[in-house]
Amino acid sequence: MRRVVFNQKGGVGKSTITSNLAAIAAFQGQRTLVVDLDPQGNSTRYLLGEAADEPQPGAAEFLETTLKFSVRAPKTSDFIVATPWENLHLMGSSPLLDELHGKLESRYKIYKLRDALVELGEDYDQIWIDTPPALNFYTRSALIAAETCLIPFDCDDFSRRALYSLLESVTEIQSDHNKGLTVEGIVVNQFQPRAVLPQRTVQELIDEGLPVLQPYLSSSVKMKESHELSRPMIHLDPRHKLTQQFVELYESLA
Repeated sequence: MRRVVFNQKGGVGKSTITSNLAAIAAFQGQRTLVVDLDPQGNSTRYLLGEAADEPQPGAAEFLETTLKFSVRAPKTSDFIVATPWENLHLMGSSPLLDELHGKLESRYKIYKLRDALVELGEDYDQIWIDTPPALNFYTRSALIAAETCLIPFDCDDFSRRALYSLLESVTEIQSDHNKGLTVEGIVVNQFQPRAVLPQRTVQELIDEGLPVLQPYLSSSVKMKESHELSRPMIHLDPRHKLTQQFVELYESLA
C-alpha cells in the first residue's frame, strides 16, 4: 500500500501524521518505508533525530540519478536508511530537493517516483509519502505514485477554504495521471472538542458528504515533547490518549 499525506497549506501536521502512522504500522510488524519529499525535512528529523544531520543518500539523491544516464544505475534501495525503530525505514529529505526541482520538472521526471515505489513494493508492506506544502513537482509525483491520499485538516476557516482547491487538484491528478488514486479521508488534527469553532467546522465537512475520518486527533503538549525527542508517540508513550487516537486511526485505515 502506498499512501501520500498531502495538503497545500502548511502547518497542518503532514509530517507528524505521516511519521506517527508509519511508526504504528512498523510497530505492528509491517515492513514500512517513509519517503520525505519536503525540503524542510521534518519527517526526516523526527524519525532520525541528530542522525538527520549526517550526510546520507535520500530522495534528492535518488531523483538526481534520474537526470543522468548510467550503464550501472544504483538500486533504489541504496537511497534508503534504517531508523532507530524496527521495521521502519526512510528515504530522507535534504535541501538538495530545492535545487533539483526546476531540472526535474523541465525534464518531466514526474513518473520516476511511482516507478521506484512500485518496485519497492516487493520489499515493503506499506509506503508513506510526506509532501511539501505546495502543489509542485514533488507533490504531483507523490500523488501519481500513491494509491490513496490522506488530507490533514486543522479546523479553521482558512483550511476549509483551501480544502476545496486541494480536492480539485487531486481530482485533476486522478483524471490525467492516476485513475486508481482514491482520497482515503480527511484527518482532523489539533482538535479541541470543547471549542465551538472546530466542532462546527468539522460538522460542516461531514454535512457536505466529505470523508472525515474518526477519531479526531487531539491537541496535546505531548506531541511537542515527541518532536523534541524525535520519538514517535507509539514509542514515547503508548498509553497516551493521543497515541491511542493515532492507533485507532491507523486501524481504521488498515
